[in-house]
This record gives sequence, C-alpha cells and structure tokens, in this order.
Amino acid sequence: MITNHFLGLLMLFILQPINALPVAPGNTVNLLGTLQEKNDGRILQRSKRGWMWNQFFLLEEYTGNDNQYVGKLHSNMDRGDGNVKYILIGDGVGSLFLIDENSGDIHATKRLDREERAIYTLHAKVVDKRTNETLEADTEFNIKIHDINDNEPKFSKDLYFASVPEMSDVGTSVIQVTATDADDQTYGNSAKLVYSILQGQPYFSVDSDNGTIRTALPNMDRETKENYQVVIQAKDMAGQMGGLSGTTTVSITLSDENDSPPRFANRKRPSLFSSLLIYLGAAIGRIKANDADVGRNAEMQYSIVDRDGQDMFTIISDQNTQEGVIRVKKQLDYERQRTYSFKVEVTNTYLDPRFMYSPNPPFKDDAMVRVTIEDVDEPPVFSRNPYIIEVHEDTAAGSFVGVVSARDPDADNNPVKYSIDRHTDLERLFNIDSVNGTITTLKGLDREMSKWHNISVVATEISNPRQTTRVPVFIRVLDVNDNAPEFAMYYETFVCENVQPGQLIQTISAVDTDDPLVGHKFVFSISSSNPNFTIVDNEDNTARILTRRAGFSRREMNTYLLPVVISDNDYPIQSSTSTLTVNVCACDSRGNMQSCNTEALLSAGLSTGALVAILLCVIILLMIVVLFAALRRQQRKKEPLIISKEDVRDNVVSYNDEGGGEEDTQAFDIGTLRNPEVMDANKLRRDIIPEMLFPFQRTSPIKDNADGNCYTLNSCCLNAKSYCFIFIFLYLFY
Repeated sequence: MITNHFLGLLMLFILQPINALPVAPGNTVNLLGTLQEKNDGRILQRSKRGWMWNQFFLLEEYTGNDNQYVGKLHSNMDRGDGNVKYILIGDGVGSLFLIDENSGDIHATKRLDREERAIYTLHAKVVDKRTNETLEADTEFNIKIHDINDNEPKFSKDLYFASVPEMSDVGTSVIQVTATDADDQTYGNSAKLVYSILQGQPYFSVDSDNGTIRTALPNMDRETKENYQVVIQAKDMAGQMGGLSGTTTVSITLSDENDSPPRFANRKRPSLFSSLLIYLGAAIGRIKANDADVGRNAEMQYSIVDRDGQDMFTIISDQNTQEGVIRVKKQLDYERQRTYSFKVEVTNTYLDPRFMYSPNPPFKDDAMVRVTIEDVDEPPVFSRNPYIIEVHEDTAAGSFVGVVSARDPDADNNPVKYSIDRHTDLERLFNIDSVNGTITTLKGLDREMSKWHNISVVATEISNPRQTTRVPVFIRVLDVNDNAPEFAMYYETFVCENVQPGQLIQTISAVDTDDPLVGHKFVFSISSSNPNFTIVDNEDNTARILTRRAGFSRREMNTYLLPVVISDNDYPIQSSTSTLTVNVCACDSRGNMQSCNTEALLSAGLSTGALVAILLCVIILLMIVVLFAALRRQQRKKEPLIISKEDVRDNVVSYNDEGGGEEDTQAFDIGTLRNPEVMDANKLRRDIIPEMLFPFQRTSPIKDNADGNCYTLNSCCLNAKSYCFIFIFLYLFY
C-alpha cells in the first residue's frame, strides 16, 4: 500500500514540471531561487516565483487513522538554518488544515467529501522567525479534492406511471427516466451512467444511454394483459464491474383501442314475453352484447334488421348499461299473432379505421329474438276512436243521433253494454241504448246555444264489469235557418233641421246567429209610403238611410221611429222588423250636431219671459239669504234680555195655586212682560209667599227681544218662496 507521505511526494514530482519554467539549451536551473541565462556572453538574471508549486491534490473520503498528508511548501529563502517560518491562511486552516511552520508540510485533519466542497483556496507566506519580517509575499494556492466513486445514481422518482396504446408497433416510445450521479462528471467514469432493464422483458426495452423505455413486442393486447411493472437500473462507471447502481419502477398501462368487436353471448333466439296490457312505447325486454373494450370504445348501437320486427317493435341503446331495450311500436294482439321472431344487430358506435380492415372478424354481431304474446282479459274495443256524429238542430226529443259499436277482443267475445258518462252530459241531452249503442236525443238541440256536444260513451264487459273502455263522441249540431236577422248594433241616429233631401244620415248592417252554407245575404226595406226617409240596399249586407225631404223641426217633432224590415236568403226565409230611432238636432252649416233632445224639450216648454222670471226669483232668494245671515250676526252683538246679573232662573217661583182666569188681575202684570226693564228684580207675588226653585245662577241670554224681527224675516222668506213657485206654476200651467 502507498503511504500518505509517499503519495504526497509522488504528486509533488508529478506536478513540479507543470509549474516549473521551461529550460532552454545551455541554461541551468537553480532550484533554490534564481534562474541564470547565458546569451551572447552576458549573464541575465530575473526573479522567479519562490514557490515550487501552486496546487495540491487530495483524495476524498480518507479512511486512515493518521492525518492525511497534503503536500509540502518550500521557499528558496529557506537556507535550512531554522530561521524561516511558514504561515498558512485561508478556509479551514487550524481546524481542517495544519502546516508545520518549520518544514512547510501540510496535513488534513478530517475526512473530506468532494460532493460537499471540491476545492479550497489558501494563502501562504514566509517570515523571519527572529525579526518577524516577511521574506516571501502572500501567495495563493489551491487544494483540490480528487473524486472517487462514492455516490450511486439516483432517480427523481421511486415510481413512474406511463401508458401506451395497445397494439402499438415495436419501438413505440413509452416514457424516459433519467438518473443523476453526484460524483465528478469531468473526471473518470464515476458519473458515467448506463441504463438497463431488470424486469419487464420481453415486453419493453430501455435505451442504455438516455433511459427511454420502448415497446419490444408487437400487438400487445390490453384485453389480454393491461398493466406491466418495469424495473430500470442506472449504473455508473459506464456499467463496469464495481460501479454503483440505482433502480426505479415504472408502472405501464396499455390504453384501450377499439380493436374488439361486440359479441352476443347467446345468439340462439333469446326469448321475451309480452302481455297485451303493455302500452305503446313500453319496454318488453333487454338484450346485451359484450365488448372487451372500455369507455367510449365499448359504446354500442342496436337495430332490428327484419321487416317483421321493425313494424311491431323498436330498439334503443341504454347508454348507462350498453343494453338494447326493445319497446312496443304497435299494439299487440294475441288473437291476431302470438309470436314474433326477428334479428337484432349490434355495432360499435365509434369505429377505428385501423382495425376495420384487419384480419379480425367484422365489428358487428347479430342474434335472433323471439317475442311471445301472453293472452290477458282485454277490455272492449270500439270500432272507431273517436266518433264524430252530425245532427240537425231543432230535432225533436227521441230522435236518432248515431250508433257506437264495441266488441270484446278476447277469444270468448263476451257481450258488452253501453252507457253515457253523465259527467260529460250534465244537461242530459242524450240517451244511449245499452244493448246496441244507439244514441238518441232527450231534448231539442239549439245550435245557437252550443254548436258541439262532447260526451263519453262507456263500454263495459258484462261478464267482467271491471273491463271498461270509454270513447269520446263529438256531436256536431247542424244549422237550421230558425233565426231572423237583426241590427248588428244599437244606432244613435240624428237628422239635422237644415238637412237636404237625399242626404245620408245612417249606414246600417245586420247579423244572424244562423250559419248558412253559402253565407249570409240580407235584404233591407222600409215602407214606401214613408214621407220622411228612404233606404238604399248596398248589396253587401249593409244599407243606407237617406232623407226624403227637408225642413225637419224639433218644435214639430223631435223624434222619428223608422221600422226597417231585414230578411235573409236561407230556407225557410226569416225576417224581422227593427226600429231605428232618428232624433232631430240642431246642426251648424257643416252638418255637425250642436244640440238635440234636451235643448229642444226646454225650448218647447218655456219662453224667454219664463226663464227671466225664474232667474229673478233665484236672485231674490239669494238676497234674502244674505239679509238673514246679516241679521243673525247683529243679534249676537246685542245685550242680554235680562239686565240683572242674577240668573234668570233665580226669578222662577212656585206659588202652588191655580190661576184665576180672566178675572184674576192681581196675580200678573201684563205690562211687565211687555217691558222687562221696569220689572223689579226682587218683586214677588203679592198674594202668596213664593217658594224659590233653581237656586243656582246662569247668565241671561239676550237683553233685547228680537223674536219679532226673526218671525218677520221667516215670514218674508216663506212668502217670497211661495210667490216664486206660484208664479212659475201659473206660467207653466198657462
């Protein structure tokens, strides 16, 4: 084994020529300090670097017990007399690196790792021990850690996931996995990696240089095997023996391709059973084909290819279960046909062109389906649904309307009975024969009241009353010309006093509740002896009313009643007379109405003098009201009737005797009543001691008595009103 000291010396001799200066022929080298050159008989001298080298190499991961020798520093100023002192400065000096100050030997005290730090930069200088004077200037040198293969390759993941389509060609790339090595890639093969596959052959292979995984077998089928576990190894030292290695696992899944056609498991007539009670569109069964693909590639479509099956049934695909659902397309009849057999075909919804022309079987399959109809007790079936029957209006009660017919579709053909659902015939207009289904009327029908009657007829199987069927019967009431035409609206017609003969005063039209097939055609006419008006038929179901003369006057007649006869053209002919009211009105020169009945009536009953008299009476009444209000206001300002401050009720006394009549002249003084001012407040009755009543006091209301004036004013008011009304009555009567 090479010792550390010898290894350091070996590196010293290896590196020394690199740092030494080149020597020309005829030169001598003084290793102790100077270089002398001879040229043309002259000796040239120049200073050279004092150090004999400027870089040391040190192996990492030292495992010895002693300190690891790095190298030796030596200066040409060192004469070997022990006066020179070597000093080391830099990272790790004292703790990691030590130097012998006398000899210049450098040692490493700890094990170094290149992956932690690859190079150390230090500074060295030489001083005189006696004077501490610097003999050599501070010079920088490096200690480079030499790499050894102490790190294995590592992948970024322990487990990779990848997928590749099934049936891929050989060499199809799946995924690339790479590893890294912390060793020095610039020195030796410590970091040179080689990839290999440890597990997953013969299905996959790996590129030894870049770690790309590729398929190695053709036609790898997902339906046969879907998942693969592949183990990849990365080894340094270029894969040589003794190199370090790392591994990773790659989980590879074959993704599905539509390479498997659908297949029926049982192609021999799957049997389905259907009841007659199934309604149209109901599902009677399901069939399913198997497809080894998954997802979108496993979606299937079903179809019926036989004509017999296409007429009676339809099939749809259930997208959730990928089953074919067979539904009833037409009503099934056990008595007509009891079994149906047809072929169902299944194909993939999405086809891959790469596999359509491959040696594989076609991407479709078929199976025979047999449907058996089960017999059940069916309700009666009407011959039609619905019924539409026509009947004329004004038909007498008990008249024939129509016939409905129903039968039992079962083989027994049980009899049925008929009835009308009275909820649809609340007025009880119709009746039906329970045996033969004949519908008759119970009352007369009027088309103008209702044009259609919708009733429901119920057919019930006699042997099983729970089996019932109802059918709508629409009864249309046909029109009979039984209504006469009349005015289409109410007309407010007027004629001007200054109208001229032949002037249009109104256009009239008519309506008829009947509905003839050829449409309405009305004829308008009035009496030819009418001296005031005439009518012109417009031949379009309208007519014009014209004046026959001029000189209409409201004083003579303010309203004219004009009978108009309107006839239709249906059979039998119906006619009616409608009266048109024509008012005479005052109009301007343009024919615009100004006043009609109200002003005419007022002018005919009252003259101008009567109107003036009424106006004067109203003015007089207003003056009387104003005067009455002024007098009432003046009365409130007058003094009270009794001057005494005592309440008037203080003078109310009770004598407890009867009056003496006309002969009693001592009890009361009538003059006192007429003149209250002369009354003595304390004067009592002379012949009786009074007993005082109402001992409390109250303020006297009025001093002066104005009742006489008030009575006079009311009388005036009454007289004035009476005169006014008498005057108006006499004038109107006159």
